Amino acid sequence: MAERVLMKGNEAIAEAAIRAGCRHYFGYPITPQTEIAAYMAKKMPKIGGVFLQAESEVASINMVYGAAAAGMRVMTSSSSPGISLKAEGLSYIAGSDVPALVVNVQRGGPGLGGIQPSQSDYFQATKGGGHGDYRMIVLAPASVQEMASLTIKGFNLADKYLMTAMILADGTIGQMMEPISFEDAQIETYEKPWALTGTNGERKHNIVNSLYLKPDELEVKNFERYERYKTVEEKEAMWEEYMMEDAEYCVVAFGIASRVAKNAVVAARAEGIKVGLIRPITLWPFPTKPLAAAAEKVKSFISVELNMGQMIEDIRLATGCKKPVSLCNRCGGMIPSPDEVLAAIRKAQKGE
Repeated sequence: MAERVLMKGNEAIAEAAIRAGCRHYFGYPITPQTEIAAYMAKKMPKIGGVFLQAESEVASINMVYGAAAAGMRVMTSSSSPGISLKAEGLSYIAGSDVPALVVNVQRGGPGLGGIQPSQSDYFQATKGGGHGDYRMIVLAPASVQEMASLTIKGFNLADKYLMTAMILADGTIGQMMEPISFEDAQIETYEKPWALTGTNGERKHNIVNSLYLKPDELEVKNFERYERYKTVEEKEAMWEEYMMEDAEYCVVAFGIASRVAKNAVVAARAEGIKVGLIRPITLWPFPTKPLAAAAEKVKSFISVELNMGQMIEDIRLATGCKKPVSLCNRCGGMIPSPDEVLAAIRKAQKGE
């Protein structure tokens, strides 16, 4: 039996990053993700790594940019307002085609909002995060185990596709404790001939840059980048299906909302309602294939979210608007109960 250890979600991310080969962390404390920085501050000096609490979120993301350009596995973490401050740097990293891992343990917003869990940064994460045409790989853990395994997966994907990978978690998953194992971790390594490592007179100088003053050159870079994104969409979408074999209604939820929704699905089944769950694990690339398949057989979809319904647009796009999509949501730091989700399933069954 695999050895398991009891860890908090935020600490699981930090430990997984270290095991994945991350030796550089730059960040700034903000609730509810501060335990990540605290863990790194304690562990990094002991393993020859670098922990640096920057003077601001803007500084930290540019430090990430520098370390990523040098070919290092590097990470930063923050919560919603802090990620907004990092947006310019995220765009520079994307425009330079270097890999990095960014963690967002979301809190309620907009503005300073509150410190309770939320999923209201869905648009920000899945539609880019900063200015310009670019994408980030967005991974949405629903357990402490996935906080660890998707962190390692995020580093692997970032290096493979020369992209930013984001762990889009929420305050509940970040703060809860569950037993996890690292024994099945699959850590991949990639050559980085593009990195700024010094030439020793043996090769041409590498240049990492996001500035292209000639519009035709910038257009070519953007087209090339989106060809790579197309490969990510084709090969890297991840999802979980639950009780979908004979489902007549489909709940779609991610993160902590999916755990609540799964309980509601079980309760609805006990009442004779044939309902299932599709849980996107990658929010980008969004798992369009299972949703498109579901749209051919279910009567409607119910999106369960800790926001004002941001994922509904992607559900409608994935399903070609073939079936109606209703919303069961709480926001501002509130989490829907299984009873509330069950009530939404009953309404969908009645066609309300």
